[in-house]
Order: sequence, then C-alpha cells, then structure tokens
Amino acid sequence: MASAQHAEAPHPEHLVWTRTEVAGRPALYGVAGEGLPVVFLHGWGLGQHAYKRALKRLVRLGCQVFAPALPGFGGTPDLPRREFSIEGYARWVDGFLTAVGVTEPVFLIGHSFGGGVAIQTASDFPDRVRSLVLVNSLGGSMAGRPIWDWGIHFPAEVFPFQLTKVLPVVMEDAVPNLVRNPRAMWKVANLARKADLAEELEELKRRQLPVVVLWGEKDRIVPRSSFDDLCTTIGLEGEVVAGNHSWLLADPDAFGEVMTNVVGVAKLARDLELKEKAEATEADTRSRPRRLLAKLVR
Repeated sequence: MASAQHAEAPHPEHLVWTRTEVAGRPALYGVAGEGLPVVFLHGWGLGQHAYKRALKRLVRLGCQVFAPALPGFGGTPDLPRREFSIEGYARWVDGFLTAVGVTEPVFLIGHSFGGGVAIQTASDFPDRVRSLVLVNSLGGSMAGRPIWDWGIHFPAEVFPFQLTKVLPVVMEDAVPNLVRNPRAMWKVANLARKADLAEELEELKRRQLPVVVLWGEKDRIVPRSSFDDLCTTIGLEGEVVAGNHSWLLADPDAFGEVMTNVVGVAKLARDLELKEKAEATEADTRSRPRRLLAKLVR
C-alpha cells in the first residue's frame, strides 16, 4: 500500500504568503522567522515578492519579517479615495500591524516609495517604530521633476546589468501590478513625486529616533541631491553603497551585510527593553503584598 504523501513544510527562511484584513479590506503579505519584528515596505511598481531574496537575509539575522503588499500593489486593493495620501498609507501600516497582532515597536525598513511611507508612519505613530532604515528613499526634495521622467529612468534602474538575477523577481511583481492595476501605478508615482516629508523628518530628528539612510551611488530615480537633502533635514550622514535604485534586489548578500550591524544594535536595544520591563514587573509583584497589607492596617 502506497504511503500517503505529505506537503513539505516551508523552509524557515522562506516567506509564507497569506492574507488578512485592514479596515475591512483584504491585504496580502509575506511572513517568516522569529525574533525582532521587522516590517519591510516595498518600492513603487514592485511588491512583496520581488524582495524575497533580500528578506531571507533578515530572517537569518534572527528577525520575524512582515512584508505587506501596500495598497494598489500585489493584490491589495487601493486605498479609498479619501485616504489616498502618504498619511493614508501610514494609517494603513498602523492598521496592518494591528491586524497581524504586532504589539511591540518594530524595526521598519522602507525602499523608495516605501521609504516615504515608513517616514510618515514613524512620525505619525511613534509607539509603533523602534528604529528606521531608509533605502534609496523618498523624503528629500524632488520638486519640479516631471512624472514622465520617472518613466524614462525606471526601466534602466529596475533592470540593471544582472538581468538573470533581477529580471525574474521584478517581473513577478511589476507585470502583474501593471496588468492588474495600471491606474494605481500612475497615481502612486504622482504621489511619490510630490511627497514633501520635511516636517516629518524634522520630527524624527527631534525625537532622536535611530535612523539609517542608505543610497545606491548610481540611482537616477532618487537622485543624489534628494538623498543629500534627506540626510541634511534629518541631521544624519547617510551611507552610499554600490549599485543603483534597486541594488538590494541585485545583490541581496550586500544588503544582508549592511543590515547585520544595524539589526544587531536594534536587537540589543530590544533585549534591554524587555529585560527592564520584566524586572519592573517582578519588582511590582514583590511589592504588591506589602501594599495590600498597608491598606488593611490603615
């Protein structure tokens, strides 16, 4: 008698694709790993699948990675018209974290448009974010850049010389997004081009939120001037890495190496915070009988 075949369990580093509901509407996301909660927000025109090789490196570093498909991409419906703004995307991220049961502050990473959403989220929901990493992110001034200019440079940026490495993972998201919802591609590109996050960056600077800013030296989507403006506004010296706008897709190992120390610092801060909370709880438990006795003898 033939033995029954069982589906193989997914590799622990592989993101499992699933869905939830945010504000009563479906939302798709990938999740993998255990430990420090990390939320990764993807760039314009892409989605959660394109980054899976880079995100595996975060899982290996001891993180629980959540990679949502932002509204308008990857099968997640558009934001309602009244919510269509960077602030609306940030509120969606807050709702997503509630939906997936994340209650502690997260390590938030945003690439490109996702970086702009990450800045807004960290500014509007300070209790949600432990630290922030911005990768070739919106946020610096790009005033006056026409939307068609994005279209001219985007193919060269998304399809770098490592076509055999990058093209398949990009096509997994970009083509379905274009076919499924071309209007969202245009609307979000226009929103990204006009985004002004100077006040939000100033707020993060005032709060001294731990922030790391990374930029690919050959990026023509988010130019050097925008990167410099972002760094100046937030009061940090960013790090320039080899590659273009999508360097983390082309070289996920380099992304993992860059993130190793950053994740390590965040994990130490989290461990210290959890230890302090545990000690405070224990101290409160020990003192409770004395407080009850004091009430009885009054």
